[in-house]
Amino acid sequence: MQKPLIVITGASSGIGEATARQFSALGYPLLLLARRVERLHALGLPQTICRQVDVTDAASMRAALAEAEAEFGPADAIINNAGVMLLSEVAKQDAAEWQSMLDVNVHGVLNGIHAVLGGMLARRHGTIINVSSIAGRKTFPNHAVYCGTKFAVHAISENLREEVSGHDVRVITIAPGAVETELLSHTTDEAVRSGYEEWKRNMGPVLRAEEVADAIRYAYQAPQHVCIREIVLAATRQPA
Repeated sequence: MQKPLIVITGASSGIGEATARQFSALGYPLLLLARRVERLHALGLPQTICRQVDVTDAASMRAALAEAEAEFGPADAIINNAGVMLLSEVAKQDAAEWQSMLDVNVHGVLNGIHAVLGGMLARRHGTIINVSSIAGRKTFPNHAVYCGTKFAVHAISENLREEVSGHDVRVITIAPGAVETELLSHTTDEAVRSGYEEWKRNMGPVLRAEEVADAIRYAYQAPQHVCIREIVLAATRQPA
């Protein structure tokens, strides 16, 4: 029996790539979205459509989804994983970096939700998984705007879950702590970036992307009548 379509944003590296590999190994057809489409193609996954889509472009996201659904059937899940982390003190940071985080981390998640939600409500079936962060639950130094975007993801996810629960659609928040991915490389403040790297080194091994993907897969594979509302995970030695 054909498994349903899974959509993953930010799938060209890190958590998105690891999640794509896991779901592909389980036989799910995939729609992978990212700006670096060549890296999506390089994954070489079967039953996969790869499209160069910026999550801030709602029309492009809807077009890619329509193409994938025409081939594989309705999307049963979207994993809104695309995000940017630009850390700095508010007084020092370029306002363009705030806008970038708001556009990708908040508006991009909303675009992903909106692309699939109507169909899921009509079918009374589906799962929306939003990748947030522990920074969506508590604050950290130099994280003010980033935390703001992730607090927003948490709030949107929980309120949306309440709205759609009566339609048998699940909304799940994944909140990892420090993960070994390319995310920190987005930060342009050299002092903050090196301080974060030192914090990770002193803490010992942080999460691997595959370990976050494990949590995503676990939450999705629960029976549809079970909504694992939030998973918070971090390295054992991460104190905050």
